Amino acid sequence: MTKKSGKKKKTAGKSRTQKTQLKKVVSGLLFLIVLVALVGVLVHQLLLRRSPIRSLEPSAKSLAGKKTVHKIPVYEIYPEKEIHYKKPTAKSEPTLTRELPKVAIIIDDIGYDRRIAEKFLNLDAVLTFSLLPHSLFQDKIAGKAHEKGFETMLHLPLEPLEYPSVDPGPGTLLTSMSPDELIIQLNKNLDAVPFIKGVNNHMGSKMTTSSTQIYQIFSILKKRNLFFIDSLTTSESLCKPSARLLQLPFAQRDVFIDHIQDPDFIRKQINLLIRIADKHGEAIGIVHPHIITYNILRELLPELQKKVQLVHASKIVRIPS
Repeated sequence: MTKKSGKKKKTAGKSRTQKTQLKKVVSGLLFLIVLVALVGVLVHQLLLRRSPIRSLEPSAKSLAGKKTVHKIPVYEIYPEKEIHYKKPTAKSEPTLTRELPKVAIIIDDIGYDRRIAEKFLNLDAVLTFSLLPHSLFQDKIAGKAHEKGFETMLHLPLEPLEYPSVDPGPGTLLTSMSPDELIIQLNKNLDAVPFIKGVNNHMGSKMTTSSTQIYQIFSILKKRNLFFIDSLTTSESLCKPSARLLQLPFAQRDVFIDHIQDPDFIRKQINLLIRIADKHGEAIGIVHPHIITYNILRELLPELQKKVQLVHASKIVRIPS
C-alpha cells in the first residue's frame, strides 16, 4: 500500500466518523425539541384542569342587563330587643262612621327571587315592595308591580354595626365614605330601581346613628321628592330628627312581622300590628320574601282587611313635627 492510498483511507474514515457524530447531534436535538413540546402540552393541560370552569349558565349581566350578583344578601339584622317608641295617639271621632285604621305592609329585600315576588304580587291586597338595588330581577319585578298599581321603594343598603362580617350587599353606603363617594353611590342606587316613590333602610344600625351622613342622604332624597321610612334597626337611630330638620316626609317601622319563621309567631305579630294601628290610627309592618310569610298573609288577609285599611307606605309618611 502506498502512502497516498493510506492517506485517502484515513480521510474517508474521518469523514464517516464526523457524519456519524453530526447525525447523532441532529438526532439528539430533534429528540430534545420533541420532548420540550410534549412537556409544554402536558403543562398546558394540567393548568387547564386547575383553572376554574366557566359556567354555561347565562350570566347575571346577560339576564338583568346590568352588573349584578347572584348571592342573596342577608335579609336583615334584627334588634336584640323590640324597639318601642311613642306615637301620637289618634283622637277617636265621635261618630259611628269612623274610618278603619291605616296599615302599610312593606315587603323588604325584593329583587333576587322572582317566583316569591310574583306570589306576593298576585295577592288581592294593597302592598308596598321595597327592592334591593342592583339585584337580579329588580327591573322585571318593579315593572310588574307598577303595572298592577303597587307602590315600590328602594331598599337602601346601609352599614350595620356587624360590617364587614355581615355585608348588606351591592351598593352599600359606608360610614368610611367621603361625602362625594357617598352621594355618587346613593345616586347610582336611586337610579337603579325604576318607579320608586320612597326609600327605607336595609340594615344600617351603624349608618343611621351618623347624623352628618344621614343628613347628606336625606338632602338627596328631598331633591328627588322621595320619602323615607326608618326600618328602625337600632334604638339609637337619628333618622327622625334629621328628617325633621330637612322637612322630609318620614315614618318609622312599627313591627317586624316574620323575623322568627314560625306560623304562630307571624300570626301574633300581625295581631300586634292591628292593635298598634287601632290605638294610633296607623301602623307600618315589615315582612320579607319567605314562603311561610306569604302563606300566613294569604290566610289572614280576609280577616285583616275587615279590621284595617291596607294602604301604600306613602299614605302614612308625613313631615315630623
